[in-house]
Amino acid sequence: MVLFCDEAQRYDENEYEWLRDVHDHLDRIQIRLFTFLVGQQELLAVKTALQQARKTQIVARLMVEELAFHGVRNVNDVATCLAGYDQTCFPRSSDWSFTRFYLPQAVTNGYQLGNDAALLWNAFAALHHKHGLPGELEIPMDSFARAVEIVLKESELQDASNFRPNAAIWKLAVRSSGYVQARQAVSSELLAATP
Repeated sequence: MVLFCDEAQRYDENEYEWLRDVHDHLDRIQIRLFTFLVGQQELLAVKTALQQARKTQIVARLMVEELAFHGVRNVNDVATCLAGYDQTCFPRSSDWSFTRFYLPQAVTNGYQLGNDAALLWNAFAALHHKHGLPGELEIPMDSFARAVEIVLKESELQDASNFRPNAAIWKLAVRSSGYVQARQAVSSELLAATP
């Protein structure tokens, strides 16, 4: 069984004790629980505090390995994420991908969001550099998904067999995604982390 716990840096000791108890109970009935604690950098401080408090039961069951979760860091990452929109269907048994839902005529004639990976990456890169944002370009998934959503919704009314979102639509979507504001809000942290 897999359990994902988001914003885990906000949990208090009682909540970690409860998770440990759930882990132990499931183990007694021969169900293996894999817990993924997802959170901000502060989660490392929580782990350290639990180690110092000798809460080894919690750390040993819930915090064994640390894996960094990165945003989108290159055009290949962009293509991979866009392929998710092109290939994920809803309902599952249908052939209606997210891209096809918004652009059925274009998709029928070969369009895939993945074809625009370079356009989207370049739009984020241009905005990143234009605003002099610190650090290497790494697009948070929130900004990425918002930009794709904007493109799909803006393009829906223009759908045609030969329609393809152009660079201007991608640039508008990136500007409207909140990327600059989000990066500026944490710019002091990014500057401190820059080697």
